[in-house]
Order: sequence, then structure tokens, then C-alpha cells
Amino acid sequence: MINHIIKTAIFLFFFTALCIAQQDSLFIDTETENDTLNDTTFVMEKSPWKAILLSAIVPGLGQIYNESYLKAPIIWGIEGLLAAGWIFNHERYKDNRTLFNRTQIEDYRRIRDFYRDQRDLFTIYISLVYILNLVDAYVDAHLFDFTVEEDFFTRMPMLGFRLNF
Repeated sequence: MINHIIKTAIFLFFFTALCIAQQDSLFIDTETENDTLNDTTFVMEKSPWKAILLSAIVPGLGQIYNESYLKAPIIWGIEGLLAAGWIFNHERYKDNRTLFNRTQIEDYRRIRDFYRDQRDLFTIYISLVYILNLVDAYVDAHLFDFTVEEDFFTRMPMLGFRLNF
């Protein structure tokens, strides 16, 4: 169990280091009158770190900030189901722990250990959904301004749509 936590922490460390190392895009306008390069810097409309902060405070809030309104209830529903599973398994664990402490019957110990393991698994699932919520908010904020206006090879416009409520 500790090995998995250490491996996950190392993975997240390197993943965030790669994300931080990326720089914003730089657009160069080559169609100027005097054939000199006019550098303009691209400014993102949505801040990825603000989206992460909002999602860290309330899961799904970063998705609302990024105008991905349908993702927030999905995250809330998944987290709610996982929290209900955690509560269910924790209550069964406490009941069987009490029974085992009173009677010292081996079956109650096995059942107690089963529900404890299930509760711990739900804790891991809740943590994974929380981390994926943060990653989704970060990526969605980075891709908020991304549009495909025409195909590079055929010079044909690409079809795309965005729903704004």
C-alpha cells in the first residue's frame, strides 16, 4: 500500500513538473508592410491555476469556471456515490468491530476486516476522482482558447461548435 502511494506521489510530482515547464504560445505575424517580424504574445482567457484552485476548494467549480457546465454535476454525482459507499462500509466496519470486541468470534473479525478494506478502497477512489477533477480543470482551462479554423493541408474550414448557456 505504501509503495503505491509513493509511486503515485512521484508520478504526480513529475507530471506537475512537466506541466509547469511548458510556456505559453508565441504567435509571430509575418504579414507586415516592412518585412520585419512583429511579435505578439498570446494571452489566455482562462487561468489554469485559478481553475485548479477553484476545483481544489469545491470539486467541479473549476469546470464551471471553464464553462464546462455538464462536467460539474457528473463530478458531484461520482463523488457523492463514492462518499455514500465509504459511509456504508464504515458503518458496517464499526458494527462488526463492536461485535468482534464483545464476542471474539472469528467470523466477525473477518467481516470487520472486509469492510475496513472496502472503506479504504473507497478512500482511494475518492482521492483519484478528486485528482482527476483537478487535472481536467487544468487541461480544460489550457484548451479553452483552442480553435481549429481551417485544415492545414486542404485549407478547408473545420466544423466545430461550442454550447454557451
